[in-house]
Amino acid sequence: MGFIMDGLQAEAYDRNYSDLELVKRIIGYFGPHKRRMATVAAVIVLAALLDTALPVLISRALDALPSEPATSQILRFGIVLAALACFSFLFNFLRRTRLVRAVGDVVLQLREDAFDAVLARDLSFYDQFPSGKIVSRVSSDSYAFSQVVTLTVELIGQTLLVLFLVGYLFAVSVPLTLLLIGLTPFIVMAALGFRHIARNTITQSRRVNAEVSALVQETVGGIGVAKTFRQEANIFERFLGVNQQSYQINLRSGFVFSAIFPMLNIIAGIALALLVYFGGLRVQAGGLTAGDWFLFIQGVALFWFPITSISSFWSQFQIGLAAGERVFALIDAEPRVVQRAALQLDGIDGAIRFDQVDFAYVEDEPVLADFSLDIPAGQTLALVGHTGSGKSSIAKLVARFYEFQGGRLTIDGHDIRTLDLSSYHQQLGMVTQSPFLFDGTVRDNIRYGKREASDEAVEAAARQVAGGDWLRALPEGLDTEVGERGGTLSMGQRQLVSLARLLLQDPAIFILDEATANIDPLTEALIQEGLDYVMAPRTTLVIAHRLSTIRHADRIIVLRQGEIIEEGSHEGLLAQNGHYAELYNTYFRHQSLEYIEQARPG
Repeated sequence: MGFIMDGLQAEAYDRNYSDLELVKRIIGYFGPHKRRMATVAAVIVLAALLDTALPVLISRALDALPSEPATSQILRFGIVLAALACFSFLFNFLRRTRLVRAVGDVVLQLREDAFDAVLARDLSFYDQFPSGKIVSRVSSDSYAFSQVVTLTVELIGQTLLVLFLVGYLFAVSVPLTLLLIGLTPFIVMAALGFRHIARNTITQSRRVNAEVSALVQETVGGIGVAKTFRQEANIFERFLGVNQQSYQINLRSGFVFSAIFPMLNIIAGIALALLVYFGGLRVQAGGLTAGDWFLFIQGVALFWFPITSISSFWSQFQIGLAAGERVFALIDAEPRVVQRAALQLDGIDGAIRFDQVDFAYVEDEPVLADFSLDIPAGQTLALVGHTGSGKSSIAKLVARFYEFQGGRLTIDGHDIRTLDLSSYHQQLGMVTQSPFLFDGTVRDNIRYGKREASDEAVEAAARQVAGGDWLRALPEGLDTEVGERGGTLSMGQRQLVSLARLLLQDPAIFILDEATANIDPLTEALIQEGLDYVMAPRTTLVIAHRLSTIRHADRIIVLRQGEIIEEGSHEGLLAQNGHYAELYNTYFRHQSLEYIEQARPG
């Protein structure tokens, strides 16, 4: 069945924890709930005592009652049994309600920790691992983790029941009790034999469920592109493959967990037959009363069910442990971006310096090598070059989204690795080629970077972008709903919203990553007007494929394979007739007013 597991390798950040490590960590989550769990433990003991008392009472009654008992005797016996059953129900009710609350609180905390870990991971983490699989760990795996806690408490109750019952049975008949105990290892060995199979199977099941989740999320997120290129059939074919793989693995998981109880019941049935035979012989010989014989037969059911549950527990336990292992691996994933200190910056000028920086996304595939660059505060710097030249990498390093491997990167003379990222990012603004808007109103999205901003401040920021003319096209103005990912707005409108959001934030460093690459000329003119306003007082890095966003830059650097090969002004670089002039004539020249005038028919 190896082909079923193809493509289900562990993620790079997955870890192997021993059962003991996982159990200790789970117990640690219950630390704040000691009182509630102490109540649960006390109720478990009382419930186990009552469950043990019921068959003992029936056994004693069988021996004590005459062959023709009076109605009053039967009534009293029935009332006592009913009272014990009511108390047993009460104790079990208390145990379950307290346990549900404790487990709910633990799962709540676990999900908070997992989601906090999701937010703490740097962008390189999301470049490497599909978001759907991460979502699966936070949602479904954390829920499955809760099941292991319930199993643990059930195990404790059943263990106590076995101990109390065995203690009493020893007092009744040592030989029969030893026979009962002597058969126990066969059940334990059979159950533990499933342990490794179950752990591996359930881990693979979690992984394939994450694959399904990732594929569905990716499909829904890119449904527009899929329909544009008529790829519905191909996507469905791919889904069928993953879904079939999920079916096979979950079927195998079901077979594994369905096989264990029949095997254990066969062993328990053999044990029952032996006890009935040898117990009957002892009753015939007068060494055992009929009531005690009944007690042992009843005890088999009470004894073997907990024993089979305890034994199979280690197989079922793997469900929760495998889920917990995946959640803890996400929480424990080592960050690549590591800050050496947490220097708070109340305000920055925006001077940026790369000093012999080495950077690679993948080891042994350098993007920047021994790279140096000075960007004075307040300067607008345009980065130009072919795809893969390192333009976006420079911007991402300034944003501290990725870790560089060598050299220094400083902001106002401070090593960027010593800054408090929260305060630093408040001084950093970025507009990308495809701006992301959250479901809500335009007003909510402008306020996103500065939650405390008043409605007046939000409106003022919106009107500073292109004179606010763009607001007239919105049906409800600032209260227009943008939809999921801003889907009800055009690409240009989303960019204008993101610019207004940036203005409200008022950062010292501004990164413009090809923000006008996918919009029409009219909207580009509006955005450019807003950009001129945003860029004027700030240090600005411009990555652009449009001439309008780079020709007025204070300085242009030309990159090729991570190296600066030319730098200067637009006119100066054209005069050099080098790589920039080649790029200009290939990509930018047709956007210039001079070219358009010349291209017009006479």
